[in-house]
Amino acid sequence: MSHDEEHIMSTKEKLVRMANQIADFFHSKPREEGIAGVAEHINKFWEPRMRRQLFEMLDGGTEDFNELVVAASARIKRPKAPEQADKNIGYTGPAPAENAAR
Repeated sequence: MSHDEEHIMSTKEKLVRMANQIADFFHSKPREEGIAGVAEHINKFWEPRMRRQLFEMLDGGTEDFNELVVAASARIKRPKAPEQADKNIGYTGPAPAENAAR
């Protein structure tokens, strides 16, 4: 493994870092304002895929996250799983016969 490869962060590590940076900014505010600020920022600027990954990590454990991120998670919009989003718009995927023919 090259020196550069050792320093490349995974997507999950980047999301943890970004969420914690947002929380660091809001730590100077009163607690409730900080929690609301973290949630508002993530809801406004993170696409559903990023928020889905955030919740997957939080559901697996919160030890890597700033406590304001954990507290704000109750106010962050949890995106639907891609399959559920497809069902909500009426898409059910290819018919079984189509899958068998391929």
